[in-house]
Amino acid sequence: MKKKLLSIVAVLFTAFLLVGCSSSSNSSKKMTTIKIGASAVPHAQILRHVAPELKKQGVNLKITVFQDYVMPNKALANGELDANYFQHIPFLEQWNRQNHGTLVNAGGVHIEPIAVFSKKVKKLQDLKKGATIIVSSNTPDYGRILTLFRDAGLITIKKGVKITQANFSDIASNPRHLKFKHSYEPKLLPTIYKNGEGDAVVINANYAVGAGLDPRTQAIAVEKRDTPYVNIIATRKQDKNKPAIKKLVKVLQSTKTQKWIYHHYKGAVLPEKNVK
Repeated sequence: MKKKLLSIVAVLFTAFLLVGCSSSSNSSKKMTTIKIGASAVPHAQILRHVAPELKKQGVNLKITVFQDYVMPNKALANGELDANYFQHIPFLEQWNRQNHGTLVNAGGVHIEPIAVFSKKVKKLQDLKKGATIIVSSNTPDYGRILTLFRDAGLITIKKGVKITQANFSDIASNPRHLKFKHSYEPKLLPTIYKNGEGDAVVINANYAVGAGLDPRTQAIAVEKRDTPYVNIIATRKQDKNKPAIKKLVKVLQSTKTQKWIYHHYKGAVLPEKNVK
């Protein structure tokens, strides 16, 4: 009787293991991995925040953090990544033009308002003649920088110039003879500002926040919310409609995630949706 009972238990235990293994195998088969490149702040942070929700939906995020603006698109175009999350729309458009690329926008997520910081003046309009303005070498941002100074009444832009493609050579009038120095790596700008270099330094929100700066309270001018410079999920054209990419974008654009972005970054990084 004991032998018979032990045999039954052994059979049941084996069946349980087989069912468990089968279930685990089926579960793993349902998971899709997205290899995605991202800037450290806030992009990778936002991706890590939504990763648990995506895992519930069968999508596993494998995040690679990049420290520059050059490699993420190269890696995506070469097939090393399935998507990336670090750039705004004008940046993607310029990259495609210059590299004969076909990368596409799969969906907008947030806005990083660019801001002007200064240890010399308290308002943009207080800049003196001949003041030096330090900006990054990231040419797709030049239009938004010029917009800040144009809106402050300090410069005008040549007629017919598309602002998202504008350069400093497109300045029509500059009565105060402001000097725009634009040969600096974006990641160096917070340090340059803290060292007191130049009369003003223009810093993108991701680098400002990463360096502990608060554009809302410390900047002398901040980009308006109504801007074409929305940070996006980029992917290859043929992958845009893949279910896993669509799930990623949907979770990032959800009201829940958009609210989290606003509150986590205290308004220094703005969700694409106007939620609070």
